[in-house]
Amino acid sequence: MRNEAITDRTSVEDDAIKICQELIRIPSVNFGEGRGDESAVAAYIVKSLAEVGIDAKIYESAPNRCNVIARIKGSDANRPGLVVHGHIDVVPANADEWSVDPFGGVIKDGMIWGRGAVDMKNVDAMILAIVRDWAKRGYKPTRDIVLAFFADEEAGMTYGSRYMSAKHPEVFAGCTEAISEVGGFSVSVADGKRLYLVEAAQKGIHWMKLTAQGRAGHGSMMNDENALTVLTEAVANIGRFEWPQRYTQTVKDLFREVARVTGKVYDEKDLRPLLKEIGSTARMIGATLQNTANPTMLEAGYKANVIPGAASAVIDGRFLPGYEEELNSTIRSIIGPDIEIETLSHDISLEVDFNSPLVEAMKAALLREDPEGIPVPYMMSGGTDNKALSELGIVGYGFSPLRLPADLDFMSLFHGVDERVPVDGIRFGVRVLADFLEHA
Repeated sequence: MRNEAITDRTSVEDDAIKICQELIRIPSVNFGEGRGDESAVAAYIVKSLAEVGIDAKIYESAPNRCNVIARIKGSDANRPGLVVHGHIDVVPANADEWSVDPFGGVIKDGMIWGRGAVDMKNVDAMILAIVRDWAKRGYKPTRDIVLAFFADEEAGMTYGSRYMSAKHPEVFAGCTEAISEVGGFSVSVADGKRLYLVEAAQKGIHWMKLTAQGRAGHGSMMNDENALTVLTEAVANIGRFEWPQRYTQTVKDLFREVARVTGKVYDEKDLRPLLKEIGSTARMIGATLQNTANPTMLEAGYKANVIPGAASAVIDGRFLPGYEEELNSTIRSIIGPDIEIETLSHDISLEVDFNSPLVEAMKAALLREDPEGIPVPYMMSGGTDNKALSELGIVGYGFSPLRLPADLDFMSLFHGVDERVPVDGIRFGVRVLADFLEHA
């Protein structure tokens, strides 16, 4: 029987804070190249849900690579389901660089510190705390809610959402929409106004390895076929290339609101002047105004006096929705016909409609908690597990709400040293997310 009683949200917030600390204290580090272990954190999630009578199942895609799925039945079988998902792996942390134990989950200066505090165990904790509360008070959501906690998001999703969508699509049966990380966070602009950025688009990925061939030889001799020279010239040209501005609908919608709120000019010929209005977030948002290609790795040679016969470099290419071919053809034109291009990793771009009933529910939940807030769409320069779910026809958004201090450089905390999340931000997030899920 559905219980409509109003919950004491404070106890749910406290539970989320405690769970976030405990999740951080379980290292679930993903080193890439298949080397990761989510087994302990997956077991914790299953136990946490079992404590309140929610059955969850672990899907192991490889030894110790674990995904957790649970379905909470809704009261209206005619409504499509909603996937609420997070990833449970984290990137490595060098303890010597941190001011606290990166896996200590300590609370200091009003923040929870530790690897995964931002990306994204705070969100996992909020989800768990909310559904645990539902079970305790007998609350039943209107639509089915599929909880998915994925492995391997930090290294290409092969053992996580890609595996689940390909091998176990049945767990998402009947679901048409999804929410996950990096959306609904606040950015303070002019006169203290707060934008809440909801992720509605993501750039695609093309990581490529460039290899130049040359003539090997002694380092003391003349050599006009030096592979390293050819390669580094090409890499420098890529690194210095000025990509043309290309504005998708999501980007235009965001900057129209930035201009309106700040009283600045909206000039669709060049939106870059508006970047200074959004503070440190501009580093990430700026990358969504164009394709990007950043050299990240070089490999050549084995001895100081030997000219190598080959040299290679890795380029991190990111393309806007609709501009993948422009990225690839431009790279080829920059480097010329003789350098080989090998694709190391590729993933799609996404852009979804910001005018939907689900988005309206997000906006309403944010505004009930912060009536002066301004929800806006934005594009991520990276990507999330929503890409894998999109291949099942599931429309995904980034909505993991946080109200942040105006002076916090939030984006620098993703994968950063001394990663941390405000305790008050989690409390805000629990209230908004619970409200949204009970009205979505």
